[in-house]
Formats: sequence, structure tokens, C-alpha cells
Amino acid sequence: MSQSRQLRGAPARRALPKVKRLVVKVGSGLISAPGQGLLPDRIGALADELAALAKDGREVVVVSSGAIASGMARLGLTQRPRSIPEKQAAAAVGQSALMWHYEQAFARHGIRVAQVLVTQEDISARPRYLNARNTLQVLLRFRVVPVVNENDTVAVEEIKVGDNDNLAALVAALIDADLLVILTDVDGLYTGDPRVDPEARRLETVDAVTEEIERLVWDADGQVSVGGMSTKLEAARKVTSSGIPMVIASGRVPGTLRRVLRGEPLGTYFVPRGDRLAGRKRWIAFAVPPQGRLTVDAGARSALVERGKSLLPSGVVEVEGEFHAGEVVSLSAADGKEFARGLTNYDAAELRKIQGAKTKDIEERLGYKSFDEVIHRDNLVLL
Repeated sequence: MSQSRQLRGAPARRALPKVKRLVVKVGSGLISAPGQGLLPDRIGALADELAALAKDGREVVVVSSGAIASGMARLGLTQRPRSIPEKQAAAAVGQSALMWHYEQAFARHGIRVAQVLVTQEDISARPRYLNARNTLQVLLRFRVVPVVNENDTVAVEEIKVGDNDNLAALVAALIDADLLVILTDVDGLYTGDPRVDPEARRLETVDAVTEEIERLVWDADGQVSVGGMSTKLEAARKVTSSGIPMVIASGRVPGTLRRVLRGEPLGTYFVPRGDRLAGRKRWIAFAVPPQGRLTVDAGARSALVERGKSLLPSGVVEVEGEFHAGEVVSLSAADGKEFARGLTNYDAAELRKIQGAKTKDIEERLGYKSFDEVIHRDNLVLL
């Protein structure tokens, strides 16, 4: 896609779908301040805006940061904890305060809230994923506003989503939302760092998160994400690939959400793909970290991408990692670039024995044949 199209301006109004259900992610910088902890006035203003949307008949889910910042203030910590136990302690102290403020702010409008804490394990395990979806859907049916956060009190690196931008994207896909809005302290994605580059301009529309777009959010050395935008682009890739639009906008401007829903060109709008992935394929593509990688030859890639075929063992040229049958694996071409994910029918040891083999030779190599396909088309998602 050409640069002129990728970095284009938006029309006067955006063609947003009818938004019945939306997820709003709130950054900690919007509702807390260093040394002060949570800012009740800002939480109150946000709740006022969200309550107005709820009273219009919209279903709203909030993904909110701020627990650790709140806990730091309550514990008298002047620097962010570095050790996992200290972060978990701060989160435990701060999460209750965060929910208390949200409960008080929404109670003024006669709206109830619910605390929902999750980890990556809750999303990766299919039964728990479906459980979480059912719980959120019932809460919305009861006109409750769920306030979602990562369960930092128990989460360690192996089970962490890692950031609330990606958590918000996973929640949006989980509940089949119509829109994800990430509220932050900047008003969108820029062509450079607006703090140091006076010629940096805001992108009103991004058609796809390409390598060109990704290069905009790193410094000259490629080491530091500008304005925390790298995780927001990861979130954009997830939700737009699921057929859900996303907007990054300033949470400091009153009325932002209502104006975004009216289609006004605030912030940066990420265009969704035309077809929505089914719920199960969204789970395969984005909710589960791949447990291994398969490199396939050009013929297999073409069959998968262009002709909608299943992956056969003859197309597999390399197997990386250790994984079991039924787990998610990543598919890459010879250039190493990931282009698909899927549920494998064979474990890593079995695949190493049958890679490159014709279907008719599987039983000879293994002594049995469970499936003709390594990954069936129904369990494959093109990225």
C-alpha cells in the first residue's frame, strides 16, 4: 500500500458502524498523578461521559489502568516498584481504591459497576475464555459497567498479558465489540514525536498497521517507543484484524467519546478489515501465544493464502519449539515473517518425523495416522 494512502487524511466524518457495544481503555496518566495517586475529579468526569453513553442504550466496558499508581500513593512509595512482589503488593492495595472511586462516580448516575480481573491464562485457556465472555455478556445484559484490569496481584511474567492496551483489544474481541477507544494523554498517532518534532502531524486515519506505520513509533535508535504507542499499534492490529475499528484519542478533552461516536475526526482512526473473524478464530489468532513455529515452503503458503487450503505435512520444512497436539502454532514463510496461526493436529516430535512427507506416507513414518492435515483450514487464521 502506498505511503500516500497509508498516511492520508480522513474525510470530515468517519463511516463508523452503528456502535451498540464499545470498550474504552483508560490510561493511568489520565486518572492519577505521581505522588498523588488517583484523581477523583478525573474519574468522575470520565464516569459522567460513560454514563451518558450507557443511558443512550449503549453497552460499555472499561479497561482501566491505575491500580499500581494508586497503591504506590497509599503505601508512600515515591518510585515505581521494580520487584514483582512489590508491584503485586501495590496493585493489591491500589485495586480496591480504584474500584471504590469508579463505584462512587457511577453511583451518582444510578449505574452499578463490576470488577473483572483477568490474566493471560484466563484468555488462553478456551474454557476460561468462554467463561469470561459469558460473564461479561451477562453483566452487560444487567446494565452493569464492567471495569476490567489485569490481575496484577497474582500475575507473573508467564501469565501476564503485559499491558492494558492489548488487554483492551482482547476484551473487545472477546465480547464482539463494535468499537475500541483508547483514551490517552495524547490526541492520536503522529508522524514523529510531537514533543521534539515541530513538523510531526497527527494521522487521522490508518488503513492498516504496516511496517511503515510501526516505524513511526520508535526513536532513531529503534529502542524506545514514542509515547507508549507500540502497544497501541499491537492492539490496533488485533482488533482491526478481527473486524473491529479502533480510535486513539485524548482523554483530557471533554466530550471526546460522544464526538468520536458521532464520527468526528478526532484522534487516529484505525480501519477494520472488511470481514469479521468468527469468535473461535479470533481466539486462535490473538488470545493464545503460539507455542511453536512451523516454516512452510512457497507452495504451501500459496495454497493456504490464495486457495484456502489446509496445511499438509508435505509443505512443512522446519519445526521449532516443543508443543502438543491441539496447541496454537505460528506459520512463517522462508523469510521468517509470520503470516498465519493455527491449531496443530500433531505434536512437535510427530511433525519432525512427517515434515515434507506425502499424506499417504504419514502412517509409515509414525506407525499410525490421526489426521491427513497438520492444520485444518477451519483451525487456521491468516494474519
